[in-house]
Amino acid sequence: MTYHLAQVNIARMLAPLTDPLMAGFVAELDAINALADTSPGFLWRLQTSEGNATDIHPYEDDLILVNLSLWASLADLSTFVYKSRHRQVLQQRHQWFQRFNGPYVALWWVLSGHIPTVEEAKERLTYLRAHDETPYAFSFKKLFPAPEAVSDLPAQIVMEW
Repeated sequence: MTYHLAQVNIARMLAPLTDPLMAGFVAELDAINALADTSPGFLWRLQTSEGNATDIHPYEDDLILVNLSLWASLADLSTFVYKSRHRQVLQQRHQWFQRFNGPYVALWWVLSGHIPTVEEAKERLTYLRAHDETPYAFSFKKLFPAPEAVSDLPAQIVMEW
């Protein structure tokens, strides 16, 4: 079986997207989404017909944005997040978003072909907040290998006669 890495991150905006305070974020949105779409290992992301997820509000608070995507590997996601233009935008996030008390990113492994739902993503993030890092939901702080990388077979025993 092959596994892919699902990731969700949420952020609470300092103001609605139409507010001038959010103009810098809005200006970067299409370019960063296009960069993700063409990045090695990118498989899928949550989006509306407009090409982003800013109109999707899975929380009661409409200022919370959700980003949900699927990657071929942890290395591919890490490269996009920390070694591409995305990093520069990420470093500016406090201009547009409030600090969360607790985790706002969750990662988990899914079987190849499975597209995670927003409800699944919310559940993984809630689980991470309640139980800390586990193979079920984790973050970049404590990574877990894909299930296929974990061997359930006992080590081979060599007996000499």
